[in-house]
Amino acid sequence: EELVQELFHYKRSTGYTSDFDSFKSLINYQARLEILERHALSPSPSLTDLRAKQPLPGHSRRHSFSDDVDPDFLERALRKAKKSFELPPPKPFSPSHDRLRLSARHRDEAIEKRLRPRLPKALPPDADTQVNALLCKKGVISKVARESVNDRDISRLLPSQWLNDEIMNFYGAMILTRSESNRDPPAKRKMLDVHYFSTFFWPKLKNEGYEQGRLAKWTKKIDIFSKDIILIPINHNNSHWTGAAINFRQKRIESYDSMNLDRHQVFKALRSYLDSEHRNKRKKPFDFTGWQNHNPEDTPQQENGYDCGVFTCQFLESLSRGEEGFRFSQRDMTYLRRRMIWEIGHAKFLDGP
Repeated sequence: EELVQELFHYKRSTGYTSDFDSFKSLINYQARLEILERHALSPSPSLTDLRAKQPLPGHSRRHSFSDDVDPDFLERALRKAKKSFELPPPKPFSPSHDRLRLSARHRDEAIEKRLRPRLPKALPPDADTQVNALLCKKGVISKVARESVNDRDISRLLPSQWLNDEIMNFYGAMILTRSESNRDPPAKRKMLDVHYFSTFFWPKLKNEGYEQGRLAKWTKKIDIFSKDIILIPINHNNSHWTGAAINFRQKRIESYDSMNLDRHQVFKALRSYLDSEHRNKRKKPFDFTGWQNHNPEDTPQQENGYDCGVFTCQFLESLSRGEEGFRFSQRDMTYLRRRMIWEIGHAKFLDGP
């Protein structure tokens, strides 16, 4: 507990904003994910299965430390925090013309980000009342395209709950429906022309590969190469959600992870998929000239052990609108969970920020 308190102090000094209880859940989560990433194991019994049935509503998460949080892990985390905290100031230098231009661009982007309206702290009263009513309903709550959610699914959006496939895929279907209903010419289009793969795409690709997973059939009626962007929710080891994208407009394979873990396998697998799909549909290898792997350092980070699904939904929704940056953070999660309940319950996105 003493090591955790010291680590919490350093994290607070470098921007961490949540409370100590949330921090303990984050430490548990980091330790468990580290083990899964290092050893490529199946999730341990102590790590909540994202596809398992949730505890009954009202049962809070237990934030005592699991066996995965050993002193070695805490010592490593503390050394890393101290190193970050104690870095010496950069040496003065004479910037080149290119550096000055890059600095000016970053400054402009920072100003633009500050000028964007911040998300509200709560829904309008009438919408909030509707959310409470939705949470009282039983059975099927909403339908869109081929997706549906019931009362147990929608309760996953209550505080401190992990999101399941049903919520992720329903939100994805809403993104896809919105894109397909936008008939404006490209020059006037506010939404990108997107395709959204369901949460079952990634395990097919990762575990079976393009041929054995019969992924060519997934796009029998879709030309992904005519799209602006392909959005992909990824469930890592059935324990952590991240977002990925194949961005044809920017020539990028993109990964967005609210835990900032190494995602080289995502880039490798999606490049392989892109080439295999091009060979299948266009009968020649995909030309990767000018393509980059994109894993932005300023991706918003979660400060607990359970908000990864909400972050991922918001990453993908923002990308579908062509956003280059994200204007939400951990402080917005309570609002965004309530907002997602309203949106899923009405099968449409709420207007405004």
